[in-house]
Amino acid sequence: MRAFWNKYSWIAATVFGSAVFALGFSMFLEPNDMSAGGISGLAMVFVEIFGIGTVGSLSILINLPLFVLGGVKIGKRFFAGSLLGMLLSSVMIDSFTFLAISDLEPLLAVLYGGVICGLGLGVVFVSGTSTGGSDILVRLLKLRYRNVPIGQISMIFDAVVVVLTGLVFRDVSKALYTGVTVFLCGKVIDGVVYNFDYSKVALIISSQYEEIARQIGLQLDRGATFLHAEGSYSHTPTKVVLAAVKKQQLAELKELVVHIDPNAFIIVQEAHQVLGDGFSRYSKESL
Repeated sequence: MRAFWNKYSWIAATVFGSAVFALGFSMFLEPNDMSAGGISGLAMVFVEIFGIGTVGSLSILINLPLFVLGGVKIGKRFFAGSLLGMLLSSVMIDSFTFLAISDLEPLLAVLYGGVICGLGLGVVFVSGTSTGGSDILVRLLKLRYRNVPIGQISMIFDAVVVVLTGLVFRDVSKALYTGVTVFLCGKVIDGVVYNFDYSKVALIISSQYEEIARQIGLQLDRGATFLHAEGSYSHTPTKVVLAAVKKQQLAELKELVVHIDPNAFIIVQEAHQVLGDGFSRYSKESL
């Protein structure tokens, strides 16, 4: 059963993420003439211009040619998962219209819509698929620009939709609110995608570096590295202990160090996607 879940859990994640995205869009954004960018936002603009169809149905039509490109470049699983995500999110956007909250304070619509849509898209991205459309292009660009967070790529791409929203609805405030939504959505996407693999790196300066490193290995089951250093005032050679730990181990690490040397100097830094033994492994499909 566990093997089955490990193999097909991405399907459940795609379904859940698509539903959350559709809920945020239909409940908070669409009824207040805002969007989270992407194809759904573009479809909303087309509905306003031509007065025909629905956001969900037009999203499907716009998505179809993009799937050929995505399937060829990224692979069968991404194609199948993105097709599932696109169909589900498009159908659910239309199905959840009865939950729409219109005439809502714009700032509340932006905050709730942006966070919920970003959460849904982040879960979908983590599953290794997408909701189609601009997500496919964003994923392809991510393969080309490996060092740029996927949320930032999405924000840049969606800036065009923000401009179109302002022009079509002839309301600068709605365009500005949509811009905030896109920015917030992108930040939440990055938070979901990269905080699943979130660690801490500690630099420890202490004369008891040997014992501290030994106890890190014994109590935390983590390795440590010695960095050769020299005091700027005394010019005394010493060693700095560098250790990467899981976020939940940070308090234990600090207690361990202070117990050995109350005068130790500890610098803690955030670390995303730590690769290696005890952490995650590198994959070409990683975001």
